[in-house]
Amino acid sequence: MIYENIRNLREDNGKTQKELADYLNVKQTTYSKYELGKINIPVEVFIKLADYYGVSVDYLLGRTKKK
Repeated sequence: MIYENIRNLREDNGKTQKELADYLNVKQTTYSKYELGKINIPVEVFIKLADYYGVSVDYLLGRTKKK
């Protein structure tokens, strides 16, 4: 999975895909495709997710293990 950290953070925080989709103002199916790497995640979405979880965008991208 390309964006494993995004899925792991969601699950670790007890959130559903629907909750995150609502936060990002996208459909649940779109959010699911983000997690699976089926569609590109816009930069703005990466920034919102990083702010939401209090982690770096590099962590979300899997470029570092340091949150």
